[in-house]
Formats: sequence, C-alpha cells, structure tokens
Amino acid sequence: MGYFTLVTLHLFAAIMFVGTVFFEVLILEGIRKPVGREVMRSVETAIGRRARRLMPFVILVLYAAGISMAWQYRDTLAHPLDSSFATLLWIKIVLAVSVLAHFITAVTLGARGKLKSRHFKLIHLSVFCHVVLIVFLAKAMFYIT
Repeated sequence: MGYFTLVTLHLFAAIMFVGTVFFEVLILEGIRKPVGREVMRSVETAIGRRARRLMPFVILVLYAAGISMAWQYRDTLAHPLDSSFATLLWIKIVLAVSVLAHFITAVTLGARGKLKSRHFKLIHLSVFCHVVLIVFLAKAMFYIT
C-alpha cells in the first residue's frame, strides 16, 4: 500500500476519532445540565451504541495505517534522540498507545457494567488531552528542528 494511501486512511480515521472525542468532551458535556439527567442518559446511550459499532473499525484503520507509516521510519525510530523528528514521533507513538489503552479500558469496564459516569468523564478528558497533543505533534515533528 502506498504511503499516500496510508496517510489518507490515517487522516480520515483520525478525523473520525478525534472529532468524536471533541464532540463528546466539548459539546455533550456542555449540554449535560440544560437537557437534564434522563435526556442526557438517552443521548449517551444512543451515541454509545453507535460508537460501539463504528469505533472498532475506525481504531483498526487508524492504528494499522499509523503502524504502517511508522514502519517506514523504523531506522529513524531506532535512534529517538538523534533528531527532533524521531523524538517527537516517539512521543506521539507513546501517546497513541496510551489512547489505545484508555479505549480498551473503557470497553472492558463497559462490558463488565463497571463504567461509571466518573470513569467515563475522566477517560474522555484524558483522551481529549492526548489527542490534542497527538495532533500538535503530527504537525510539529515536520517543523520543529
């Protein structure tokens, strides 16, 4: 698969994933009080159901394309402190692995019925911070030297 195709797949999957995180953190949290507990519970249930169907495929494409692109930089990644590009790419990879761990934790807790509202909010806020940094690093690694 060509690098352009990988970048395009990765970008579209990132837009879907990051867009979903932004929507949940910045939009949904902002309407929680005005719409009330019952309506919010219905909205979260419906969004959660849709996300559980869609997000595994988005995550698969996002990480598969990301790993494939990173593989092409394996010689650079072998020496992470030799260049700012390698250092920033390593940081981006570590953050991406952490996001995946958050996602797996949320899915596991949800499947066990132990995903409480507090956990949900903390995980989303943490993932939000991670993806903001990842998006920044995605650009910064090509400009910071």
